Amino acid sequence: MSAVPAIPSSRVAVLFMVMLVAAAGNTAMQSALPAIASELDMPDVWVSLAFSWSALLWVITAPKWARMSDRRGRKQLMSVGVIGFVASMGMCGLVLWMGLAGMIGPVVTFMLFALFRSLYGGFGSAAPPAVQAYVAARTERAERTKALSMLASSFGVGTVIGPATAHYLLFPPFGLAGPLIMFALFGVGVLIALHLHLPNDTPRFAARGAVAAYPNSASMNSPDAEEVEGRALDAALPDVEIRLPWRDERMVAWLIAGLIGGHAQAIILGVVGFLVRDRLGLHDRPWEAVQASGSVMLIGAMATLLAQWGLIPMLSLAARSSVLLGSALALVGILLTGVSYDFYGISTGFAIASLGFGLFRPGFTAGASLAVRRHEQGDVAGKIASINGAAYVFAPAVGVALFNWWEPATFILIGAALLFLIVWGRKALILNQ
Repeated sequence: MSAVPAIPSSRVAVLFMVMLVAAAGNTAMQSALPAIASELDMPDVWVSLAFSWSALLWVITAPKWARMSDRRGRKQLMSVGVIGFVASMGMCGLVLWMGLAGMIGPVVTFMLFALFRSLYGGFGSAAPPAVQAYVAARTERAERTKALSMLASSFGVGTVIGPATAHYLLFPPFGLAGPLIMFALFGVGVLIALHLHLPNDTPRFAARGAVAAYPNSASMNSPDAEEVEGRALDAALPDVEIRLPWRDERMVAWLIAGLIGGHAQAIILGVVGFLVRDRLGLHDRPWEAVQASGSVMLIGAMATLLAQWGLIPMLSLAARSSVLLGSALALVGILLTGVSYDFYGISTGFAIASLGFGLFRPGFTAGASLAVRRHEQGDVAGKIASINGAAYVFAPAVGVALFNWWEPATFILIGAALLFLIVWGRKALILNQ
């Protein structure tokens, strides 16, 4: 019988909130930014580039923070991540409010927004691996899977909460910047709870933090509990660094599939808010634009949860089947979204696309993981996280630029990528057991 007590529920709740607040805040911001861009008369692509810069910093810094989580001081790393989130959201919100109030010009507003957004890209990635390592280092195997599974679900819950609450957080004097200010305050509350309820005790077991992908409305691609548990247990093995070549024939096809599908999803996620604003004629009704964009994103997030929490466990889909079926559904959804000009058509198309991507991402992750041996899981996990993050560096800005130039071009590009993935993947995606 284990002599190690489970982590108290109050501490687990704090850890859950550390993970959730970032996903909720980011999706709430995505709901509001198209309307803010209209009010400031800022080019849409500039807004997307600010997110690209943040995503690039996340990709660069996430592995470094994950390595630091191998040591003690995980509570401090969680604090760094939450402080990065609070500082970024708060200062971005204040800058956007000042721009909306006419205190500073649009160009200065955008430059400051991009600068402050980088605080999250550089420091926010410290929290997720520290949370995972904290739990893995303080739980027996029997309770670890349940705890890690619950924490992994926080990103999914956050992507629903963010769009659902964004339009309720529009209030004077901050107006459209209200969701950013309020989520910064929520982050302060989480930071206080972290310091009050989470002691910085010594780990009972060796554990490593997994590299986390950039959180957005697609962030429900976090590794499942068994994967994270496996990496935590692998930490007890001799500390020999495994570095597989990117062209390793066992996993290269899965990584290519992840790169293609990830970019396709990143483009539609970057475009959807602007598409809703433009096609519903809400340029001059920014508060309605936030509500409409948030509603579409909420429906998409719920469809993704349905895929990952319902269909995959119920259908017991294999990795290859999950990738191919998900890509086919995403293709249908993208085409429907591309030809829809009313709220119901856009919502239905985006929901089907989100359902497809919700099947695709776990399939790609599982396929790459199953293709290699157990002691190689840490390196593959890092490569998966890099690909997931890299998709958000340039793809959203490219998608928005194409959308502004010629709307069908965006959907032709995504459709072509998914069609290629389906045709090529039928032969290329084979597990080497």
